[in-house]
Amino acid sequence: MNSHPHSPLQPGGGDSGGPRVTWLGKLFILLFIGGCLYGAYALFRGSLPQPSPSAGAPAPSGLFSKPPEAAIGIAYGTEKKRWLEWAVAEFAKTPAGSRIQITLIPMGSLEGAQAVLAGDTRIHVWSPASALYRDVFIQEWTLKHQRAPFLREEPLAMSPMVFVLWKERHEAFLAKYGTVSFSTLGQALAEPSGWDGIAGKPEWGLFKFGHTHPNESNSGLATLLLMAHGHHRKNQGLTLKDILHPGFQQWMQDFERAVSGLSNSTGNMMRDMVLRGPASYDGLCVYENVAIDYLKSAEGRWGELRIAYPAYNLWNDNPYCILDAEWSSPAQRQAAGVFLDFLLSEPVQKQSVTHGFRPGNPVVPIKFPGSPFEDLAAYGIRIDVGQNCEPPKAEVIQNLLASWQRTQGPR
Repeated sequence: MNSHPHSPLQPGGGDSGGPRVTWLGKLFILLFIGGCLYGAYALFRGSLPQPSPSAGAPAPSGLFSKPPEAAIGIAYGTEKKRWLEWAVAEFAKTPAGSRIQITLIPMGSLEGAQAVLAGDTRIHVWSPASALYRDVFIQEWTLKHQRAPFLREEPLAMSPMVFVLWKERHEAFLAKYGTVSFSTLGQALAEPSGWDGIAGKPEWGLFKFGHTHPNESNSGLATLLLMAHGHHRKNQGLTLKDILHPGFQQWMQDFERAVSGLSNSTGNMMRDMVLRGPASYDGLCVYENVAIDYLKSAEGRWGELRIAYPAYNLWNDNPYCILDAEWSSPAQRQAAGVFLDFLLSEPVQKQSVTHGFRPGNPVVPIKFPGSPFEDLAAYGIRIDVGQNCEPPKAEVIQNLLASWQRTQGPR
């Protein structure tokens, strides 16, 4: 007898009465194991968070699909007040908005920059009217913090500068000077008898023209820059020599000493013009969107307004800048990105047009039924805005502001 019998599973073994695994059995076992592995994978994958199928809401920013719970403050120029207040209310209705609290902090563009540089911990996003002061801000921030100030920045909406005047006075002004420009405005401001000498209307008093404070509000700074571009008849390459030219300095001083207002807020100045009528201002230099937002309001009070565009103009791009500030937590930074995505979504951008902005999202049209760029052409609103000026270097802006301050004297 053989003392080493064959294993029942060994080929060629003796008959031991046990089952054998054939090639068909092996195939069945492999298929069974594969099915188990696939089922486990599908079960695991199904437990992961999936993207929302909603096409209307923008995807949240950051590393997580679920927005954080956070409260953020946005220092913004009041030219965006009506649109941003609407956007915040709409955002609060979304799933992300239920977790993120937005506080809007109205400040002049330069005022907001100075608050951030001073360490105002309420501010996690700076959204000025334009990037005009950007280079100056970056220089000052970097000097203080040794790093770049922004984690992310995107233009929200575009708006050029415009002159806005009461219709009756606009017509009288054109009859005398032919066009509205900084040169002709300077002539009207220099008229000692005011409207009597301009249009034979002594009851209108002196010619009253205003813009915001250049050291606090972007539109005031933009006004000074457009004065310089117009005086030197150039749309780019504005230099220190141009700013410090004695002829320009004297003309700017004469013009600016006759200017009214100097508010820190473009929106507030435009509101005051509409509330108080021609007794406060005959005309202003403001953002196009601010003028559009108030055109209809003015009609029910003091009559119609008219819009004119400077021959040399600037685009105000309303950047949204997420700060790399030590007081801003990772959740707050992510929340700021989520709200930025919401602001750039098509429905929100289309709403910006109704408030007079030109969308920052290029897929959103300007002209559509109900758009002010179609409905308000009779007031002077137009698509073409003339020559666009290239913003100068930081040192030019700083010297322009310093020389303007000297023109003010004790004022």
